[in-house]
Amino acid sequence: MSNVQFEELLEAGCHFGHLKRKWNPAMAPYIFMEKNGIHIIDLYKTMDKVEDACAAAKSIARSGRKILFVATKKQAKETVANMVKEVGMPYVTERWPGGMLTNFFTIRKAVKKMSDIDRLIESPQFNNISKRERLQITRERAKLEKNLGSISDLSRLPAAVFIVDIMKEHIALAEARKLAIPTFAIVDTNSNPNLVDYAIPANDDASKSIAVILKAICNSIREGQAEREMNKDRMEEEIAEMNNEGEILNEEENESGRRKRVARKNNE
Repeated sequence: MSNVQFEELLEAGCHFGHLKRKWNPAMAPYIFMEKNGIHIIDLYKTMDKVEDACAAAKSIARSGRKILFVATKKQAKETVANMVKEVGMPYVTERWPGGMLTNFFTIRKAVKKMSDIDRLIESPQFNNISKRERLQITRERAKLEKNLGSISDLSRLPAAVFIVDIMKEHIALAEARKLAIPTFAIVDTNSNPNLVDYAIPANDDASKSIAVILKAICNSIREGQAEREMNKDRMEEEIAEMNNEGEILNEEENESGRRKRVARKNNE
């Protein structure tokens, strides 16, 4: 489960909220105090929410399903891309393509087009077309890779969506809610945590704050994936053992039948 410590959250600046005048009243339960016109987030509650989110993320990973990570803001893009890539989860760090969830079939067609272009580029036919056409195709491929390359392995709707800053990624949040897809999010004091299934109250602007929370989530995903592999290996061993037992029983039945046939023949 999550190993995030209070000191880690404090050092990363997770407790710094927005200006008091920009606050969302729904965040009141997670605000510890106000200092110099800035709301301070209660990090003990942040720790509790991180624990809940990690447990849910681990369960999803253990089941073999995917969590889609969304973070297009400058402070989060690189951190999310690097950490999420390591656990094999899809992510969006460029512009959110409207309808990505609600019109998933169209997005999959665009991903398929990218694969078709790859096959064309690798084929001898690619060298037979004009230089201008080749340039257009490679530019289109680069554009598709930039926007959709990180979700090329997402063959069906994700089991959950993790969002950094629900104010900025409001379209992604709205699409997930419309399809009843569970949502995780880092929510700052200017956000409404009631819109998210697993809301983690924390600073969503500082790269260190985002990194420390994302690290805990990714570690839980790794644990879930490791448990899934262990269960798979254990199941394979059990099946192999059952097959061996079945072969032994069949041999014993065959031997028993042979003895009975010999006995009947001797009696005759």
